[in-house]
Amino acid sequence: MHTDDQLAGRPTLADIRLVVADMDGTLLDGDGTIPDSFWPLLERLAAREVVFAVASGRQYPALAGMFGRAGHGLALIAENGAYVVSEGREVSSSTVDPAAAAHVVDVVRGLGGDFELGLVLSGRRSAYVESDQPAFLEEAGRFYTSLQVVDDLREVTDEPLKFAVHDAVGASRGSRDALVPALAPLRVVMSSEHWMDIMDPAVDKGVAVRALQRTLGVGPDQTMAFGDYLNDLEMLAQATHSFAMGNAHPRVVAASRHRAPSNSEHGVVRVLEELLA
Repeated sequence: MHTDDQLAGRPTLADIRLVVADMDGTLLDGDGTIPDSFWPLLERLAAREVVFAVASGRQYPALAGMFGRAGHGLALIAENGAYVVSEGREVSSSTVDPAAAAHVVDVVRGLGGDFELGLVLSGRRSAYVESDQPAFLEEAGRFYTSLQVVDDLREVTDEPLKFAVHDAVGASRGSRDALVPALAPLRVVMSSEHWMDIMDPAVDKGVAVRALQRTLGVGPDQTMAFGDYLNDLEMLAQATHSFAMGNAHPRVVAASRHRAPSNSEHGVVRVLEELLA
């Protein structure tokens, strides 16, 4: 693995047709906002016919709102890969089986006595929660701009793309270990210390990137990817030119070919600006 922070050994922009970046901890800065320098960079990439794709556990309406000012050359990978849109057109989508969805609700409810959990059902039309606790609603609202409080998640008729579980204390203290066997064969992925995403077992960011690559007619050798956490591993594996952020989890660093400055240092923008220069 290369750990250089210089241009040596990195691709040139002539080699690249697709750039994929995670959001929180990667593209977004330390305040959770898109750097101002990103917008002119996006225009310059589009002028070179390079597609920029955002890959996030956030719902599609949230991503579409955040990137509404973008012109062409943008793709959105939402729900940790369950829903992919390029230039406003759906590329791929995957839902959780209704019986499995009901089981997720029952399991998370059953663990409520042991852990401080909040559950989000993210569907095609909106996201839904049962809890009306202000702290949980505020946290969920950071990622789900279209969010409804309902009496019973089992009664939601919207197609579930993904579930997200919030552990107020921290998932590594035991809730993930309890969820994984209880929800098998569904995929349980940690997207941060406090959030876990639950999806169809065939869904991850890497599968989404492959679908986007097929649509664009590009391969891994023409793809750059930036990530910082465990739910980025499959995405990084689909890019020959993989970058771990300076703040990345050790497993992400080990799986990546290059290093980028941290998200608080605008590492994604800085690496791409160096290539454009």
